[in-house]
Amino acid sequence: MIAEELINQMIPPLKLYDTVEKALRWMDEFRVNELPVVSNRKYLGMVTALGLVEQTDRNHTLKEVELDYQDVHVMYSQHFYDIMEIAVKNKIQVVTVLDEMEEYMGIITINDTLAAFGQMSALQGQGSILVLSMPERDYSLSQISRLIEEDHTKILSAYVSPDELDPYKIKLTLKLNTTDLTRIIATLERFEYRITAQFQDASSFDVGKDRLDMLFKYLDI
Repeated sequence: MIAEELINQMIPPLKLYDTVEKALRWMDEFRVNELPVVSNRKYLGMVTALGLVEQTDRNHTLKEVELDYQDVHVMYSQHFYDIMEIAVKNKIQVVTVLDEMEEYMGIITINDTLAAFGQMSALQGQGSILVLSMPERDYSLSQISRLIEEDHTKILSAYVSPDELDPYKIKLTLKLNTTDLTRIIATLERFEYRITAQFQDASSFDVGKDRLDMLFKYLDI
């Protein structure tokens, strides 16, 4: 899924002439901590609940308020993995989407990306998720795929991210089409790959946010 497909059409942007009071009311209504400010389809940045509550006069317009995250956005064609990475890196609940002319298209909420992740897992069917950590120089998806396929298992998807515990390592997250990881883990460990997390029976991911939260904790996404 790409950003354009995940835009939440129910949350409109704010304008410069909107008041602090209106911005806070909308944040409460839509249950988000940030909202974008737009002028003539140009994305100007976002206001945050934390910044607005410090305003002494809530009748002030947003033109009088300092905006944040002016350079934080995604393009309409970016994958939803990129959206989640940007959201967590900047600790925001919404991500702004721009079109090919870099004009405002809409926003995506973290809840939208979680829902997309669950749908993707459901569509891929029953299986498991395996997380490996390794030095970047040792990364070879073709070799890892060969080892896994020798156990009659297929890789449905793969995602590489930095290892937050070691800047010289990466994490490889694999979605597999099996629920039995015993032989695969033994094979990978025999070739000195370190397994940092495993989630079996991934078909349950789309029925509970707790499993997704656990997965996202390991992925740091």
